[in-house]
Amino acid sequence: MGAPLTPVDEVLDYLISKADCVVEKEWVELQHARDRVLATDVVSAINVPLMDNSAMDGYAINTNDISVGDELVVSDRIPAGKTGQDLVSGTVARIFTGAPVPRGANAVVMQELTEKVGDKVRISEMPGEGVNIRRAGQDIDQGTTILQVGRRLRAQDLGLIASVGCDRVQVFRRLKIAVMSTGDELIEPPVPLQPGQIYNSNHPTLIAMIHQLGMEPVDIGLVEDSAEATEKALKDAAEKADCIVSTGGVSVGEEDYVKSTVERLGRLELWRIAMKPGKPLAFGYIDETPFFGLPGNPVSSFVTFLIVARPFFLKLQGCYELRLPSMTAPAEFAMKPGLRREYCRVRVEYDGSGKEVVTNFDNQGSGVLSSVSWANGLAEIEMGREINPGDLIKVYLLPDA
Repeated sequence: MGAPLTPVDEVLDYLISKADCVVEKEWVELQHARDRVLATDVVSAINVPLMDNSAMDGYAINTNDISVGDELVVSDRIPAGKTGQDLVSGTVARIFTGAPVPRGANAVVMQELTEKVGDKVRISEMPGEGVNIRRAGQDIDQGTTILQVGRRLRAQDLGLIASVGCDRVQVFRRLKIAVMSTGDELIEPPVPLQPGQIYNSNHPTLIAMIHQLGMEPVDIGLVEDSAEATEKALKDAAEKADCIVSTGGVSVGEEDYVKSTVERLGRLELWRIAMKPGKPLAFGYIDETPFFGLPGNPVSSFVTFLIVARPFFLKLQGCYELRLPSMTAPAEFAMKPGLRREYCRVRVEYDGSGKEVVTNFDNQGSGVLSSVSWANGLAEIEMGREINPGDLIKVYLLPDA
C-alpha cells in the first residue's frame, strides 16, 4: 500500500492558502495589456456618455410645444461629434446617433416616424419624454470603479478602460514560470524517432498554456534522467523564475529523479492526489521557489496543470478569478463508478432540439493526447458516482473552447 491520496479540494485549498501575490507593479499601454492582471482599481474620471446624446437618427424635439401632424421647421442639424444650438421652441433639430441632445429638447423621434414636407417635417407618432435619449453617465458615472484590482484583462475590458479616457493601466509584472521536461525517452521534433523514443509533446503544451495566462515561460529544456542533471536544472530554474513546473520524474521508478531531488534541495509538501488522470503530482519548494511536478503522461500533465497548477499561478499573479468557468449539462454517455475524482475529456454540444448535451471521447487513456485536442471541456465526476445518459454533470470549459 502506498501513501494515501490527497483529495483534490484539499489540495486546492492548501495551494491557494500558500499563494500570495509576489510580483511587482508596472504601467503598460492598453495595446499591451490583454491578459495582464490589474494592480490598482480603474476609476472613471468622467461620465460615459459625457452628456445626453441621441440613441437614434431622427429629430430632437420638445414634446411640450409641438403636436402630431404639425409641419415643423428644422432649426438645426447636429451630426455626431458636434454640439448644436439650443432648440428653438416649436421647431425640431435634425440629429444623428451619438450627437449631443440640444438644450431645450426632451426626446428624439426616430426618422422612421417622420415625413418630410418640403423643407419642413411632420411627426406621425409622438414619443414619450426621454425616449431615445442616452443620459449622461447612463453607462458609467464619474467616480465609479469600473474594474477592480486582480482583474485579468480581456479585450472588452481594454475598450471599457479606453472609454473613460485612459491609455495605460498599472498591472502586476508577468509571473515567470520555468518549464522543464524529464525523461531519456523524450526527443524534440523533428528528429526521427528511434525505438523506445517519443516526442516531447508536454513542452509546447505547457509553454502555450503559460502564455495563454499572460505569464512568461522560462524554458529550461529537456533534462536527462540523472540526479546530477536534475539538480542542476532545478537550481537553474529556481534562480531564473518565480515558479517551476516540471513534467515526469515524480513517480516511484528508479529513473525518476525529480521527487528525490526536490526533497534534497528543498521540501516536498504534496505528493499523490486523488484524481484521474494525474495521481502522481508533486508540490514543494526549491529553496523558496514553488515547484510543481506534473505527471509525464501528456493528458495527465494537461489536466493537472489546468485543475491544480493554474489556480495557484493565477493567485500568485494577483488574479481573483482562479477556476475555469463551468456549466452543468446532461451527459450523453454512461460511466461506471471510479475510485478517484475523474476529469473526462468531453465536448459540450447541441442536440437536435437545441439543448446543450455532453459527449465524451471514447478513449479516456492518459496517453491519448487527441482527446484533449478534440475536447472543449473537462467533466468533473466525483469518486464513486455512476453516470447514466441524462444525468446532469459539471463541466469545466477549456480556455479558447
